[in-house]
Amino acid sequence: MGAPVDISVFGGYFPFATRYSLDVPVLFEQYGLKEIWQEAYDEVGVKWLSAGAWDPCHFATKEPIRSLEDLKGKRVFTFPTAGRFLNRFGVIPVTLPFEDVEVALQTGELDGVAWSGITEDYTSGWAEGTGYFLTNNISGAWAGSFYANSDSWAKVPDHLKELWQLCMDSSHYYRQYWYWGGEAQLRVEGTKMELTSIPDEEWAIVEAEGKKYWDEVAGRSERTKKVVDIFRKYNETMEKPVVLTVTANT
Repeated sequence: MGAPVDISVFGGYFPFATRYSLDVPVLFEQYGLKEIWQEAYDEVGVKWLSAGAWDPCHFATKEPIRSLEDLKGKRVFTFPTAGRFLNRFGVIPVTLPFEDVEVALQTGELDGVAWSGITEDYTSGWAEGTGYFLTNNISGAWAGSFYANSDSWAKVPDHLKELWQLCMDSSHYYRQYWYWGGEAQLRVEGTKMELTSIPDEEWAIVEAEGKKYWDEVAGRSERTKKVVDIFRKYNETMEKPVVLTVTANT
């Protein structure tokens, strides 16, 4: 996420770029992100290998969030890109070592986290330190990648490169169903977190602001604009209704 490449802003959670975990492999394999990521990281001596999806990005908080007003002043552990975006709504992004987050929630240093979905809230121990889960998300899936040092990767025999590709594919597959299953099960059967929601008409303000944020990022470079254009095209494609016309044979 901190790599000196212009597209690092898209790493992890980019606001409203995805709705579901399957969006990530489709964007990389069918919409051109794969080639853009390869080009960008080649420029800094890093071999980008593969990208896969993890969980969505939700708020887990110590106090219930039921309106945008409730977000104001909340000290939240989150990712750099998400933090810069959420700051527009009064959220105070906090950076801490991952292993310190659970204690920070207990001591009151943090009011919540926007780092994961409900699956990781439970597995990381954050469910106990928060208690409320906001069903609105700012991204439907985390985009995570595998990387290698370019010079070291070049020395790996082709058959082992192919083996490692299969290992990465297996990892992506596992995360697809592990996170997806947990998101459903823990929202329905979990006992540690109460579900809350911000009304759709109010959340639409956040989504609209997300598109403005896209415009700002697109203006950073020709390559970031290319990525944002891909997100726009993909979202437009997924939002358009598909009308099927069936003609009976006579």
